[in-house]
This record gives sequence, C-alpha cells and structure tokens, in this order.
Amino acid sequence: MPTIFSANESSVMINGEAVQGITAIDYRYHQERQNIYALGSPERIGMVSGARSVEGQITAASTVAALDGLLGDEPFQVSAQLRQGETVMTVAFDDCQLTDKSFALGTGGVGESVYRFIATRVREELG
Repeated sequence: MPTIFSANESSVMINGEAVQGITAIDYRYHQERQNIYALGSPERIGMVSGARSVEGQITAASTVAALDGLLGDEPFQVSAQLRQGETVMTVAFDDCQLTDKSFALGTGGVGESVYRFIATRVREELG
C-alpha cells in the first residue's frame, strides 16, 4: 500500500531554517545508463552507469527571502520532511545552486514565485 504524504503536515528548510509559504516542491533525479552487448548477440549482458543529475523546483506563495538573498553561484541546502501521520521521509538536496527564478501575480490572486535549482546529490531517508 502506498504512503500518501500530506502537504499540510510536511515542511521545507533552506540552509537549516524552516521556510513558510512553500506550496510545492518537485525534483527529478536522472542517471545515464549504457547497455553492453556481446558480439553477435542482441541481448544485453551488462550495463554501465554514467553521469547523474538532480534538478528541483520550489513553488512559493509570494517570495522566499532565503532564496531571494542568494547571490551568484552561492551554494545552499534544501531539505524537506514529508509526513503522513507517524511516517516521515526526509529528502535532502546538497550543494544546490539557483538556475532560474520566476514571479507571477494575476488579478485577484496571490503572487507566486518559482525557484529552479540543481543539486550535487539528493538523499532520501524513510524513518
């Protein structure tokens, strides 16, 4: 049975400080793979792993001062505690750098910022 984490119970921290107003956090981990085939055989006999990349995105109501204050290539850390009752999964992103920021404000709405980042690695711990 899957664990369905609740946004209302979860939290996000940037450089160890809790951040309010986060409405979404998304990430993608990608590992390059190369198949190895034997001569004269169409079946794969092995695989070689290559480069890894981690890309993430934080969406917030209005802005996040901790991210707006970053300058240039200043690294930061993002960690999220995803919760569902007593179940907690910590997702940590190491050596992050901002790659993009956007802000939108529509009529009758609330401002929304989207911060995109890359990370050296992502660690997931279910505890």
